[in-house]
Amino acid sequence: MQVRRHREPFDPHAHRAALSALLEDLARAPGLDARTLDRIVKRHPKGGSSLYSKSEILAGLRAFGGALAGSGLEEALRLRPIRTLSGVTPVTVLTRPHPCPGTCIFCPSDVRMPKSYLADEPGAQRAEQNRFDPYLQTWNRLDAYRQIGHPVEKVELSVLGGTWTAYPEPYRIWFAKRCLDALSDFGAAVDARAAAGAVPAEYRSLPPLDGRAAHSDYNSAVGARLREALGPERLHESERATWQELESAQRRNECAACRCVGLSFETRPDHLDAAEVLRLRRLGATKIQVGIQSSDDAVLARNLRGHDAAATREALRVLRAASLKIHAHWMANLLGATPQSDARDFARLFRDASLRPDELKLYPCLLVPSAPLVRQYESGAWRPYPDDALARLLADCLARTPRWCRVTRVVRDFSAGDIAAGTHVANLREVVERNLDARGARRRDIRSREIRGAAVDPASLRLRTTAYASAIGEERFLELVTPEDRIAAFLRLSLPRERSFVGELGESALIRELHVYGPSLPLHLRAAGAPQHAGLGRRLLASAARSARGRGFRRLAVISAVGTRDYYRAQGFEDGALYQHRALG
Repeated sequence: MQVRRHREPFDPHAHRAALSALLEDLARAPGLDARTLDRIVKRHPKGGSSLYSKSEILAGLRAFGGALAGSGLEEALRLRPIRTLSGVTPVTVLTRPHPCPGTCIFCPSDVRMPKSYLADEPGAQRAEQNRFDPYLQTWNRLDAYRQIGHPVEKVELSVLGGTWTAYPEPYRIWFAKRCLDALSDFGAAVDARAAAGAVPAEYRSLPPLDGRAAHSDYNSAVGARLREALGPERLHESERATWQELESAQRRNECAACRCVGLSFETRPDHLDAAEVLRLRRLGATKIQVGIQSSDDAVLARNLRGHDAAATREALRVLRAASLKIHAHWMANLLGATPQSDARDFARLFRDASLRPDELKLYPCLLVPSAPLVRQYESGAWRPYPDDALARLLADCLARTPRWCRVTRVVRDFSAGDIAAGTHVANLREVVERNLDARGARRRDIRSREIRGAAVDPASLRLRTTAYASAIGEERFLELVTPEDRIAAFLRLSLPRERSFVGELGESALIRELHVYGPSLPLHLRAAGAPQHAGLGRRLLASAARSARGRGFRRLAVISAVGTRDYYRAQGFEDGALYQHRALG
């Protein structure tokens, strides 16, 4: 792993004269393309020798470029603009290493990381650099976004790391609280990083594991290190918080300048029941990442997954009944699978009404040396699919994905040096999409149809509704699309056929997700041609209310994130214990 050298933070005030002149030149430029930007920057060298970077120019714009607000300069200077083109700013944080209840033979066992992650993955590197501290990870990621010109007012937070529900409850509460603390502090320009990062356990000195050894070695090594550093509970006194402390952090973030508008955790199907789902909702979860891997019991058994397909169906049913969004992980090329059986298994994901995830990560199995699958590879029992066969399979999968599901990934972000066997094609999604284009096949999944940075005329958008059955009743996917079928906004409406196990939901219709695409905009800011803050959410809420009334529902409930509660209050919803509610008159 590369260790970043410490650099002194850039002080724009020390360069005020030069940066002010540079900013004025940039603002006068009729069209700020890359060539024009390069020419103007060269006219204003830094210290007479080097050149100002985009992040340094952006720092000057924020520090003393108030007169240029609304000029479009920040958008023109923004680095990697695709990061926030889906309407939110994504922030991913990892929990620290901890024993995992699973014994899956395909799972990486890097003792420096939470189970299933490798130290060279980009998000894992950031987590380790921040000592797995949730406050440091969140605050520093927001700071990195700000430096390259991205808005950070609306954050979708993803908490990754093995099996979330296997961690001690006080740790889980503390982790969620500290992420929210960082969001609220960053929005208030409060930097409390010096007091964070107190976790004393250190993992990098642990010897790497060999997949030929027993699968329990990860748990033994990490468990011993935790007991040595943290005692028999494997929990440091600084890693604890109460539900009351979390609720206080949630209330603070409701109206903060930097809000959590979505919160997801990942876990296993056999660790989800009604009680656990209620705890997840109390933490503020709006989406759960679930490793279903396969719906074939024989394949699950051969890979020592530890649960069957029935457990998956029950977990998804409980999640849906609580209105949580379902982000499933599905793996091709597991031990015992073939391209033909994988194609059938993927088709079952959407044919079976008890599955049908809202989002999907496609993970072809990649062999890493620490995974027990090494033994099956050496014996010849398992072989990776050739790249061309894998690309055809994944192209078929993408073509079968319905318009109401979003495929977020098609391969793990492992470095080439970590892969002992399996595809080394880093741009696999691009290859798969080219495969589909060559066939003349149309991609319908949400990610393929997002409006991204294109301008939108709200009057030209039409409402399209897709209905499909689920384990608890009927789902309706309401979307506002352009004449070319590009998606600008959508809403997931659930019409249950029976009362939910969550008492306050009763017999309500459920809004499981409301999302507006396009470049993420700061709170309350409108921009010509931008889908956000143009009333698209209100249009979809009105359509959902009409649909629910038409089916005889008298109440509408929404699974709001902490940072969207204020928005729904403005739309007539009232606070409940875990959800917000509105009567359908």
